[in-house]
Order: sequence, then C-alpha cells, then structure tokens
Amino acid sequence: MPDYFVHETSVVDEGAEIGEGTQIWHFSHIMSGAKIGRRCKLGQNVFVAKGAILGENCKLQNNVSVYEGVILEDDVFCGPSMVFTNVKTPRSAFLRNTSDDYFITRVGRGASIGANATVVCGVTIGCHAFVGAGAVVSRDVPDYALVYGVPATIKGWACECGVKLEFDDSGTAECEECNRKYTIQDTIVRRL
Repeated sequence: MPDYFVHETSVVDEGAEIGEGTQIWHFSHIMSGAKIGRRCKLGQNVFVAKGAILGENCKLQNNVSVYEGVILEDDVFCGPSMVFTNVKTPRSAFLRNTSDDYFITRVGRGASIGANATVVCGVTIGCHAFVGAGAVVSRDVPDYALVYGVPATIKGWACECGVKLEFDDSGTAECEECNRKYTIQDTIVRRL
C-alpha cells in the first residue's frame, strides 16, 4: 500500500515518485518520471509531467499543470487555473516537445502564485515572493517581492506569512501579523 492518497479517478503512472502523506484528488494525472515531495496537496484536474519536480508541502489548486522543466521548491502555493509554460516559441507545425526544447522555470521556497496567473518559461520566482491573481510573469521575481499586473511588476514586498510589508525611512519593516523583521536595500529584502 502506498503511503500517499490517490483518488480513484486519478492516474499515477508507474515510475512517478510521490512522497509520504501527499494527496492527489479527482481527475489528476501524474506521469512517470514526475517527482512529488511529502505532504503535497494536488486538487482536481492537476497534471504533473515527467521531469517536473515538486518539493515538500506544495499545494496545487484545481486545474494546474506542471510541465517538464518546472521546479517548485518546498511550500509553494499555486492558485486555481494558474499556468506554467515550458517552450518559448511553440508552433504546431514545428514540434518542440523534447527535453532539449524546454526552459527551466524555478519557483522558490514559500512562494505563492495567484489564480489565473501565467508564468512564462525560463524565469525564477524568488523565495516567499507573492504573484497576484491574473499576473503575467515574464521576468525574474526577487525574493519577497509582491508582483501583479500585465506584465507583472513589483508593487511591494511580502512577509514569509504573506502579509504586505511597509518599510520605514530607515529601510526596515516589521510584519504586523507575525512580527518578523526585514531590511531592504535597492530591491534586495532580507529577514533580520
């Protein structure tokens, strides 16, 4: 018996690696060669391709596809129907569907991606960054950045707990919810 849960309507291909305590819900498909860490939660209609990597405690809401070349570090949240791409120049008449054609997309530990956001392949989303719903991420996002819009641009900074940070004139901030402290210099935020 596996030490993870798979709903009876889902398909997990032989050769997929799935960590202890992970839950895979209705109508999902996990391909051979996919790697999913412990305690992940995959909602309805989630697809994880071969070569995709999910760290521990990731949460993928309904209708999320994680393609080859996408790496999610621990504690990543993907909102409903958000989209990853993996080919820069897709064409139906000119097939580009081998591992050599895919760009690496990395989502850092603790980052959140809102519903219906699109992440263009080849970017890195930093640790604890927060991508707003509907955003189109077409370039790298720094650690702790709060980005939204089309294209996504930095609109502020987020605490590890997700609350927006307000920096004072000295360049420090304290989260009003969890009391974590941060400093900022240019676009580099560090936790104190």
